[in-house]
Amino acid sequence: MTTGDDPVKLMKQQVGKAAAERVQSGSIVGLGTGSTTAYAIQFLGDRLKSGELKDIKGVPTSFQASVLAKQYGIPLTTLDEIDHIDIAIDGADEVDPQHNLIKGGGAAHTREKVVDSLAAQFIVVVDSSKIVDRLGSTFAVPVEVLPMAIAPVTRAVQKLGGQPELRMGVKKDGPVITDQGNMVLDVKFEAIDNPAELEKTLNNIPGVLENGLFVGLADLVLVGEIENEQPKVRQM
Repeated sequence: MTTGDDPVKLMKQQVGKAAAERVQSGSIVGLGTGSTTAYAIQFLGDRLKSGELKDIKGVPTSFQASVLAKQYGIPLTTLDEIDHIDIAIDGADEVDPQHNLIKGGGAAHTREKVVDSLAAQFIVVVDSSKIVDRLGSTFAVPVEVLPMAIAPVTRAVQKLGGQPELRMGVKKDGPVITDQGNMVLDVKFEAIDNPAELEKTLNNIPGVLENGLFVGLADLVLVGEIENEQPKVRQM
């Protein structure tokens, strides 16, 4: 890493590295999605290459995670082949004081929730801008929806007091399509007083596959901060 790197990038690298250092040899590791987690995957690869880490297997939560894992030499496995996950490392779009999360900025939250919830330890890697007093303050709740059900789900979400918006592609005409072939509604709520209840209510709407509220899943939150232009990592 050169000194010319910008502090935010350095901070993300430090947080990713701090999480990767917690992985032990012989572990099955859930590999999350996003820019900070990408550094964790890179550092896991470095630790394998140097021989410091042996015999780990990764379970990717997205196409992006599986491409990165292959690039950095991390052997992959599937949920069909394993019966447990030792540790999962993943990012978040918002983290509240109770360690509840909103995820899904990268539209991978359905697979992430499957993998992260199976992990004996789920480590969240974020920068300090993702810390909020209450969920929904800065980020809408991503809801993955079967394409045929977009209209009824939109109406159901509006009845709950949410403002849904179909996520559109960037540098692509039309909506974002998830790895499962579905669409994403980003739903803004005035206030999320009870994340656990809202998570269940949203998932009970027919046509909803999964939503980005992750309640009671995070075991450890590592936060990257910049102090005096130096990146540091604290445990929340």
